[in-house]
Amino acid sequence: MFSVDRGQFGPNFVFGTATAAYQIEGGQIDGRGQSIWDTFAATPGNVKNADDGHMACDHYNRWPEDLDLIRDGGFDGYRFSFAWPRLIPEGTGAVNQAGVDFYDRLVDGMLERGLKPFATLYHWDLPSALQDKGGWMNRDIAGWFADYAELVAKKFGDRLHATATINEPWCVSVLSHLLGVHAPGYRDLRAAAHAMHHVLLAHGTAIGVLRDNGVKNLGIVLNLEKAEAASDSAEDLAALDIGDALFNRWFLDGVYKGQYPEVLTNILAKYLPAAWHKDMETIARPLDWAGINYYTRGIYAADPARAAFPIRQVKGPLEKNDLGWEIYPQGLTDLLVRVSREYTKLPIYVTENGMSENDDTRREAFYDLHLKAVLDAQAQGADVRGYFAWSLLDNYEWAEGYTSRFGIVHVDYETQKRTPKGSYRAFQGMLHNTR
Repeated sequence: MFSVDRGQFGPNFVFGTATAAYQIEGGQIDGRGQSIWDTFAATPGNVKNADDGHMACDHYNRWPEDLDLIRDGGFDGYRFSFAWPRLIPEGTGAVNQAGVDFYDRLVDGMLERGLKPFATLYHWDLPSALQDKGGWMNRDIAGWFADYAELVAKKFGDRLHATATINEPWCVSVLSHLLGVHAPGYRDLRAAAHAMHHVLLAHGTAIGVLRDNGVKNLGIVLNLEKAEAASDSAEDLAALDIGDALFNRWFLDGVYKGQYPEVLTNILAKYLPAAWHKDMETIARPLDWAGINYYTRGIYAADPARAAFPIRQVKGPLEKNDLGWEIYPQGLTDLLVRVSREYTKLPIYVTENGMSENDDTRREAFYDLHLKAVLDAQAQGADVRGYFAWSLLDNYEWAEGYTSRFGIVHVDYETQKRTPKGSYRAFQGMLHNTR
């Protein structure tokens, strides 16, 4: 069980759990269009064991059972994502009524169980038809995304407790267009620079459309790392500046300050879209809350042999999860305080935090330490209003396929049987304790 009590976090603090459409839904029937993850997973060598999301956790059919698990665990909210290709199969144009009906049932099911719907418009499953037109490298995606946002606003907006535009723009752009680890799998500096800008432009454009259609409580979810230098040398501190800018400050500065860090615009100058600076007012449109996903830290050292970004990450000495990510709760405290002091006074939600691990006793200890880290941040003045455990279910973990298990509920992928783990019971014990 956890060593913290629910009451320590404040009377209106939201505890929830999180998932993403492609990782759990399956249900690639009833008119759903193809996404970039369908084709990325079908390409040999991209995903462990050539796994794909065709079935995933069969949430498309088993959603009532999954919502019951959230309610019975004592959680207040459920962070989920809409699948763009399920609602608009070609990305633009004709709407798939079966997809609308599914999310009608899902959102109504949350409300019937007393759960607050925290929706994300985009969690990485871009319709393939839009990738054919350049995807996030094409400036037109801001308009395509705005039209999609308008559909969500009109069909579901009045029932959503909170809405995020984009999940983890660093992953959408850098991980997927510079490092090639996620779909669409590019390793190209120009592609990455365009995606880094267009993903934020699309966010800002969608915020305007959502507000115009009366949707309340709007935000964006940024994945952040605690960035540190490998040493106190001038070279490693310079590497830290670049690494922190690429992972954290590009997105924080863009969204909350309407500017990009100069250390990166100098590097990317000839690769960025023309007249990018004219979009900054749109990118920095006012929000209602800030979402932060946190998993680990990055330690940076200088590496002059690397051309555009003369940096490399080095492994730290701390205990790690089964993906090799360091377990560093202090980093969560530091980031929450940093964002609240340097960027925004908006309410902050920890929209993802969790551990890939088969040993659930380690996962339970991970959550306990990170919940304490949230309390430490609150004690230092950070206005943290909620915490969402990643993830409700063991699921399709992108390029790791089904080899990585983040869930607080075990899923037998052969039978789709759900079995709550000790970490689920720890949350249940804490959340049902109203002391």
